[in-house]
Amino acid sequence: MQRRFLALALYSVAAWASAQTIPDPASEWKELDAPPPPPLHTQGLVPVDVLRTGALRFGVDPASITVGADRVVRYVVVATSSSGVVNGIYEGIRCDAGEVKVYARHNPDSGWVPTRDAEWQNIFTTPNNSHSLAIARSGACMDKAPNGSAVQILQDLRAPVDRRFERGGSNR
Repeated sequence: MQRRFLALALYSVAAWASAQTIPDPASEWKELDAPPPPPLHTQGLVPVDVLRTGALRFGVDPASITVGADRVVRYVVVATSSSGVVNGIYEGIRCDAGEVKVYARHNPDSGWVPTRDAEWQNIFTTPNNSHSLAIARSGACMDKAPNGSAVQILQDLRAPVDRRFERGGSNR
């Protein structure tokens, strides 16, 4: 009798579980309003190695890195030309979707200018996103998730390539 009751109970639980729909996290995702861009800093940037960018150098402002409750990693990246012209880009990365979005651009004459109708773009295939992909791969994302906190992301961005994404040791 007890075995029969246990078998019936297990069958009921299994039937209930199979009837439940598992929500798709990507379909339920909702972006939070991005905070305004922080002041542009050109000192103390964390260099980002970006291939095939010509005379541009890129660096992330360490104080600007945040990980939102919406799991978007937001930061300011500064592009400096060989002639010394500085431009800032305030952007966010969705690690789970492999997407990047530019919220605002900073130029020397007008300061921060919000991007009109900003859309999420594929980080792998959209032209001019090589710096975003380098930031994602260098520490902002771990697999398909943000790389922990802003502190952890900064730690890995600063670390030598062979010491990134460690959880312990001297890179912690």
